[in-house]
Amino acid sequence: MSNIIVCYLFTKFDTSSSIDQFINHYTEFNAGLNHKLLICYKMLDSESIKFCELKLKNIPHTKYVDTTEKNDFDFGSYFRVCKNYPNNKFFFLNAKSYPIVNNWLKIINNHYKYNSLVGTTASYESALTSLKFKKFYKIFSFLLRFIRFKNNFNKFPNPHIRTTGFLINAIDYIEFYKDKVCNNKFDAWKLESGKFSITAHFKSKDYPVIIVNLDNASFNLKFWKISQTYNFLNQDKTIISDSHCRKYLNLNTNERLISQSKTWGE
Repeated sequence: MSNIIVCYLFTKFDTSSSIDQFINHYTEFNAGLNHKLLICYKMLDSESIKFCELKLKNIPHTKYVDTTEKNDFDFGSYFRVCKNYPNNKFFFLNAKSYPIVNNWLKIINNHYKYNSLVGTTASYESALTSLKFKKFYKIFSFLLRFIRFKNNFNKFPNPHIRTTGFLINAIDYIEFYKDKVCNNKFDAWKLESGKFSITAHFKSKDYPVIIVNLDNASFNLKFWKISQTYNFLNQDKTIISDSHCRKYLNLNTNERLISQSKTWGE
């Protein structure tokens, strides 16, 4: 029996169409591996949870209500879930993410090694390098912002696993997050792609950080781009779709090239 929990996070900031999309794709595409499904509700009233539970009535799952009143984004919820299930591996999905191929969990788990971080998409993008100075009269505020970003983010290339779909051991996640805070969107950016992000944490310990694609192939940091899972070519090797993946697919050729350059460089 697998000890993997697939955790789907649904919050008051998400729409019912998101959980509908998740249900449709979760039931359409076989995970290929035994697991438990945990639906984590955050900052929702009882009626909203009941509404979601009715949608999920035909899907075996465990309901987990995150009782925090603070919006500490996905990272805080994942921490509390891991503390409640410390002997499991977790595949975390945010509300706008869902599988799009059969055997999705089996493929991802095939490449998990002890203490590794396995992602389904990644990027070299840098929040620091992406800063743009647009208006001269705003130079002072831009400089303050630049200093803040420089203190918290590396310049391009800034390799990081995108946290819309990733596999991790609960103990490893607890170790990463135990001294972190997430009070706002900027903190969430730091935790995903900053100098002390989840990727940086694993790299600092020489733990494997890899991307997996639908060909059942794994890619280390140097070759993430050619996994074709995010913002490259037709992005047709993706296992888990999220809102940014879908946005890329709707771009025209020139827009895709711009997005590709921002993500991976020339």
